[in-house]
Amino acid sequence: MFSHVMLGSNDIERTRKFYDATLGAIGGKPGFLDPKGRLIYAHNGGLLLFTKPIDGKPANAANGGTLGFAMETPEQADAWHAAGVANGGTACEDPPGPREGSNFYLAYLRDPDGHKLCALHNLPG
Repeated sequence: MFSHVMLGSNDIERTRKFYDATLGAIGGKPGFLDPKGRLIYAHNGGLLLFTKPIDGKPANAANGGTLGFAMETPEQADAWHAAGVANGGTACEDPPGPREGSNFYLAYLRDPDGHKLCALHNLPG
């Protein structure tokens, strides 16, 4: 359904460090800047972009919003989470692991701009 997601950032280089690490942990390539200074990641057919808001106001995180990343294994979710914490992210919600009453393995972070992120792996069964 989605072709891309664009999020605001108050510090593109800080954002690049965080996402190069977290996306690199799951096999993604480093981001690149386009001529307008937007940071772009291409991975598994999707695009994730970051920009300073065009209205000149500070970027902020969506209250109640979460951006989810599909993981191939629980270990990949753990590596993603560890890379995020080591590169300016903040752990949030419960620690990475399976969730009671579901077949989901989840890990949550907030990126340096406060965007809530989730690594999700569907466990068998």
